[in-house]
Amino acid sequence: MPAAYPAPLSRESGHPVTAIFATSGEIRNTGVVKNAETHLDAVSQHDGKTRRAVARLLLEQGPVTAAAVAEELGISPTAVRRHIDALLADGEATTRDAPRQTQRGRGRPAKLFLLTDTGRARFGHAYDDLAVAAIRFLAQTGGEEAVRAFAQSRVDALVDRHRTAIVAQATPAERAKALAAALTREGYAAATRTAGAGEQLCQHHCPVAHVAAEFPQLCETETETFANLLGTHVQRLATIARGHAVCTTHIPNISRIPDDGGEPA
Repeated sequence: MPAAYPAPLSRESGHPVTAIFATSGEIRNTGVVKNAETHLDAVSQHDGKTRRAVARLLLEQGPVTAAAVAEELGISPTAVRRHIDALLADGEATTRDAPRQTQRGRGRPAKLFLLTDTGRARFGHAYDDLAVAAIRFLAQTGGEEAVRAFAQSRVDALVDRHRTAIVAQATPAERAKALAAALTREGYAAATRTAGAGEQLCQHHCPVAHVAAEFPQLCETETETFANLLGTHVQRLATIARGHAVCTTHIPNISRIPDDGGEPA
């Protein structure tokens, strides 16, 4: 039989190395694994919050460049592009080229990003297929007038609680800003911007877009109600229901709101 060699001694303790291993038991890395898992969970949660913030910026300000999103959120353009690429891969965002008049230099056109219908869905829709079915039934049983009456009732309920604050403003531009704030509180992500001799009311989200695509009476009565609230003729230029990125309503700076709060003169 081969000779047995003595185990090497530890320099620190003078004990055989095998004894040290025997007394210490198995080497365990459970704590390291748990710490790594906790770190990954934290990173994942942070990424999820950032991606939702990026998506909301595309919703509220799109079409918009990645650089503008990065500036608004205070994060690097590289991080923004990573999240936008993920949204593009999931079909939640799409791109378009910036208008030529906004370009500087001879480089490639800047890319603008905006959410698709799939991307908007992450922020919720107030109505689903059941609502479409219900309005179809209403149209079949009550006709066009019944659908229009329903649409008017709905938009009245939407704006009535904000009506006093809106009509109290002195000019159509100020009333438009108040209306945008009210619509934002109702989930429409609205804002105004100056355009020529008037204002544009931009609704970046429409909770009823899928229903309005089949029943345009919802958009028509909404436009009429806006005109009544703002005290001036308005013109709907674009709607999400028709495939545009934003619902856009033009509001000229002409005040003609009646004292009694009724229809404009």
